[in-house]
Amino acid sequence: MTDKLIIFDTTLRDGEQSPGASMTREEKVRIARQLERLRVDVIEAGFAAASNGDFEAVRAIAGQIKESTVCSLARANDRDISRAAEALAGAARSRIHTFIATSPLHMEKKLRMSPEEVLEQARLSVRFARNLCGDIEFSAEDGYRSELDFLARVVEAVIAEGATTINIPDTVGYAIPELYGNFIRQLREKVPNSDKAIWSVHCHNDLGMAVANSLAGVKIGGARQVECTINGLGERAGNCSLEEVVMAVKTRRDYFGLDVGIDTSQIVPASRLVSQTTGFVVQPNKAVVGANAFAHASGIHQDGVLKARDTYEIMRAEDVGWAANKLVLGKLSGRNAFKQRLQELGVDVASEADLNAAFARFKDLADRKSEIFDEDIIALVGDSARAAEPDHYRFVSLSQHSETGERPQARVVLMVGGEEVVVESDGNGPVDATLKAIESKVQSGAEMVLYSVNAITSGSTESQGEVTFRLQLGGRIVNGVGSDPDIVVASAKAYLSALSKLHAGVERVPAQG
Repeated sequence: MTDKLIIFDTTLRDGEQSPGASMTREEKVRIARQLERLRVDVIEAGFAAASNGDFEAVRAIAGQIKESTVCSLARANDRDISRAAEALAGAARSRIHTFIATSPLHMEKKLRMSPEEVLEQARLSVRFARNLCGDIEFSAEDGYRSELDFLARVVEAVIAEGATTINIPDTVGYAIPELYGNFIRQLREKVPNSDKAIWSVHCHNDLGMAVANSLAGVKIGGARQVECTINGLGERAGNCSLEEVVMAVKTRRDYFGLDVGIDTSQIVPASRLVSQTTGFVVQPNKAVVGANAFAHASGIHQDGVLKARDTYEIMRAEDVGWAANKLVLGKLSGRNAFKQRLQELGVDVASEADLNAAFARFKDLADRKSEIFDEDIIALVGDSARAAEPDHYRFVSLSQHSETGERPQARVVLMVGGEEVVVESDGNGPVDATLKAIESKVQSGAEMVLYSVNAITSGSTESQGEVTFRLQLGGRIVNGVGSDPDIVVASAKAYLSALSKLHAGVERVPAQG
């Protein structure tokens, strides 16, 4: 038993399984760098065998991350495991994470394998992986709904074959904290060689108890690794939230008696980056990273906080990376000042060309917006990074006319596969007219699942708007994100970003839930 809790982040793998949350290789690398700044112990970079895109993303992250262990998921077969090992070859520290379902329901209905066949497959896959990598994690998919005695046999066998971490997922979010914690404890007691591996928990949030279940697995069950995601991102209702687990363990060290190696000041920057990249907006009342997490509306609460912060605050906002919206730069600021502020914000710019592109966007924004805040800078760097990627559809310019009693008109200039196109339409409003103009050329046939507008900074009508579009076509769901002080322009950028993702049409192999 150790007093260190290992934080295993799966935002780039399990988080990406959220419908519409697929990320490009460049986006994944940016998030991985932020996770490294956050000092996450293990970064699950993806599922290398799922697609060539996933393979390249895992390989790119493995080649650039030096401080965290880089991990790839693999099903319990030689092809997946070999592909994972190949993608991880350049990593300073690597882990292969292989899994197979062990619950009666999954074995019968999904795998159509007998328990003995599953046991043998698990054993052989870990043996094969151990010959390729020294750090092997084994997950029993749907482990919580597995029969205890059978699961104990599987775990004993894979530890004997060299598994160094054993993960018992609550794959479908069915667990209750006390029962889940006791299940992990009983399983550890039944496995004779349980002390030869680190035990891990991976909980989904279908009943809203992913964090509570994970912490019960740690406190009652003795697990020393928690698998989680930034903002609780993930399939269905999401995964265990990294920021909530970390701050619970740090705030209540009197109860848990555990240390975490996380740099908590990087939590809010990580949350913002993941939100802006995926288009999954953080709800205002979300613990730790929500906009209202440290806001006090009640007069009694306000009075108490002014007299002594700890009357109503158990954490300090600055400890998790919150800061006041401070005016940092203006239109007279130079390139070096801009670069310095990016470094202070922990924003990683890959090349001088990317820095120049971001600075050009900053100067343009400064001409249109009198006050430039940290959030604006983070958003425009994200816009610059998206602009550098080879999208099939790209926004160039827009003009629109709206007048009471008249139908709004929009004229949009866009690039389609490298060719400049001009389109026009009317609509019920300026955004509707703009989208109809784009569709007159694209004719995507996509269904709009979500249209969301959020202010990047508060307190001014000059704030940039961040728009998210979620589109669905043929069973595929994608998100597009765009930002601009003009909401109509931001909407056009976001819509074209989503259309480009639909056009790319990368197919993925389903992984563990």
